[in-house]
Amino acid sequence: MASTGRWAGHSGRRSGWRRGAEAVALTFAIAVAGAGCWARGPAADEAVALSALPSEAAATHRLILTGGPFPYPKDGSVFGNRERLLPSQVRGYYREYMVPTPQSRDRGARRIVCGGQRPTVPDACYYSDDHYASFRLIAQ
Repeated sequence: MASTGRWAGHSGRRSGWRRGAEAVALTFAIAVAGAGCWARGPAADEAVALSALPSEAAATHRLILTGGPFPYPKDGSVFGNRERLLPSQVRGYYREYMVPTPQSRDRGARRIVCGGQRPTVPDACYYSDDHYASFRLIAQ
């Protein structure tokens, strides 16, 4: 007997409670699967020393602390944290900066995101080398 992609004897419609239960189960499974994943967000024990980052990141960090001038037009623009990998803050708290990537034909994937009320005195800065898929706290 060929499978129709539905459970035998099932009309294809799920009741509200079943849809809700499936959504909860899926959310739980995703959370458990990612519990040990580095991309989940920065943790204090996953900090990286500025000296361990590429020299271009250190140069960008110096520009952040001095207020520029920045090489890219979007440097200093608000970072929305849509990925929710950084600690939750009000909109406008985080700002993003490009980190040059040698031999890259475009801006590359490396970024520094800093948070704080004053851009030149950030509360914390985070480094991403994979275009916001993961972050590491820059130890200050």
